[in-house]
Amino acid sequence: MPPLKKVLPPEHQNELLNGVKARFEKHMDRHTGLLWKNVQARLEAHPEKLWSLHEMERTGGEPEVVGHDTKTGEYLFYDCSPESPKGRRNVCYDREGQEARKTNVPDNNAIDMAAAMGIELLTEEQYRALQDLGNFDTKTSSWIKTPPAIRQLGGALFAHRRYGRVFLFHNSAPSFYAARGFRGSLRV
Repeated sequence: MPPLKKVLPPEHQNELLNGVKARFEKHMDRHTGLLWKNVQARLEAHPEKLWSLHEMERTGGEPEVVGHDTKTGEYLFYDCSPESPKGRRNVCYDREGQEARKTNVPDNNAIDMAAAMGIELLTEEQYRALQDLGNFDTKTSSWIKTPPAIRQLGGALFAHRRYGRVFLFHNSAPSFYAARGFRGSLRV
């Protein structure tokens, strides 16, 4: 049996597009030179991505257009909530880390949640680019995509902004904290 397609109902599509458009217009400095009509046309041409964008919104990510890939025509959305999205906190890095816990096992993990939402965790490069657009994660932190060599040793990476700088740290993958979630990216 083929997997069910995740489709956002039409009545929610308009609500989502209106919200994302309002944020787009409020933060024009995050996507200089881009026009909403082109972003909207791309979103409407790829309705399967609207469900993922809705999931970013539903979990508190405040997704926003942050770039345009001129080679593919894709627009790049990042979670631009001031702090790590509330609906994605208190999770360890991945399933292996989650299963390694013997007590106080979190309900979910960042990698599986992102996959279920149809998004990717931000890489270190993307996280730093996000921080060039404003001050994010000044009270929280966010798991970021961890290179396999680090993950094979049991670690995972997270980042945040403190003292006017972006800091990249490591933790064991089973770790989880109420103030640590993850930020995602979506290409449309």
